[in-house]
Amino acid sequence: MPERKTIKRAEADKRAGKAPSTQAGEFVKEQVDKVRAGKHGVRSAKQAIAIGLSEARRAGVAVKSPKQGTASAATRKKADRDNALGQHKRTAKKSSESTARRSRATTAALKRESSAGASPAAMLKQAKSAAAKRPAASRSAAAKKAAATKGAAGRSAAAKKAARTRASRAHH
Repeated sequence: MPERKTIKRAEADKRAGKAPSTQAGEFVKEQVDKVRAGKHGVRSAKQAIAIGLSEARRAGVAVKSPKQGTASAATRKKADRDNALGQHKRTAKKSSESTARRSRATTAALKRESSAGASPAAMLKQAKSAAAKRPAASRSAAAKKAAATKGAAGRSAAAKKAARTRASRAHH
C-alpha cells in the first residue's frame, strides 16, 4: 500500500501535466526507499521497479501495459488488471487481525533480506541496460525534451550539479 504522501506527489505531478511515467516514478522511488530501509525485500532492481509500477497503476496512474514482445503475457495481464483496479476509487479496507508477534517476525525477516537489489549500483546498472536497449534517436530526443522543459534556471542548476559530480569523481 503506497503512502499518502506518495499519492499526493503523484497527483501534483499529474496537475503539473507531467507524463504518467513521471507520476509512476514517485511510487518506484518509494519502493526503492522501502527496500533500502529493510521494510521490503527484492531480488533485483527490476523487481523493485515492477512493484512500484504495479502500485502506481492501482493508484490510478495511467501507465501503459508493456508492449507485446517486451513482456510475458502474464505480466501484461497483471498490468491490465492493475490498471482496471486503479480506475475506481476504493476505500481503505481494514487490515486482517494480525498479531504483534507475527508482525515483529515479518519485520525481522525483512531486515535480514539483502537491500542490494535496490542499491544505487543496482539501480544504475538497470537504468543503463534499459537505456542501451533504446535507439540513440529516442535517447537523444528524451534528453532534448528534458533540457527544453527545465527552463534556464533549471538548466543552470543541472550544469552546476554535473560539474560538481565530475569534480568529485575526479578526486576518487
